[in-house]
Amino acid sequence: MSEDGRAPHILVVDDDDRIRDLLTRFLRGRGYRVSSAPEAGKALSMLDALAFDLLILDVMMPGMDGFELTEAVRRTKDCPILLLTARGEPEDRIRGLSLGADDYLAKPFEPEELILRVQAILRRVLPRREAPAAVRFGDWTFELDAQSLTEGDRRVRLTGGEAALLSALAMSAGEPVSRAALAENGAGSAGERAVDVQVTRLRRKIETDPRDPVWLQTVRGEGYRLVAEPVFGSQRARP
Repeated sequence: MSEDGRAPHILVVDDDDRIRDLLTRFLRGRGYRVSSAPEAGKALSMLDALAFDLLILDVMMPGMDGFELTEAVRRTKDCPILLLTARGEPEDRIRGLSLGADDYLAKPFEPEELILRVQAILRRVLPRREAPAAVRFGDWTFELDAQSLTEGDRRVRLTGGEAALLSALAMSAGEPVSRAALAENGAGSAGERAVDVQVTRLRRKIETDPRDPVWLQTVRGEGYRLVAEPVFGSQRARP
């Protein structure tokens, strides 16, 4: 998580529409917020308007290439940069790093390797944030360590899959979490269809009208969001 508690925001810059769209969908599927730009000029405009936690730049772009864009960004910003290139020569890597890039990944690459590089960079640059001990929504409280869901003094039984799903949503309370990320990390490596089934079951337990959910919302094109207030260790007791 970034310092404000939101999922890290990544800017992908690549002139190849197919690769840019694939990277955007893949990173969103892992829970990141992602914006994209087809060329350096658009990227610089976006950087003036928005704050990003990481830039992923293709080196071989027409006009201003990734090396020149890295140099331009470094004049005013310290946002970490991961360079992607089809050229894997050591001198290119050295040039990119000397201009201020944080890491360099040669194409073709495995998507999982990209994720590992992204995670490693973000671990270095983002401050550690205390994980919530619980979340509250309406009369409900979900304790993450105990995997315990209560409505007032009444405890509601959860299946293992429901508890795992609710935990994954609670860790990103208020933010959309993709069905793919929930399937892989939140629901015991269940498939996306199983995630939908568990969401339906949870809604029957926590929503007044499961067909018009207030707390466990569908975010079209992204996944699901738990509308809840995180509670940290020092806030466990109600005032």
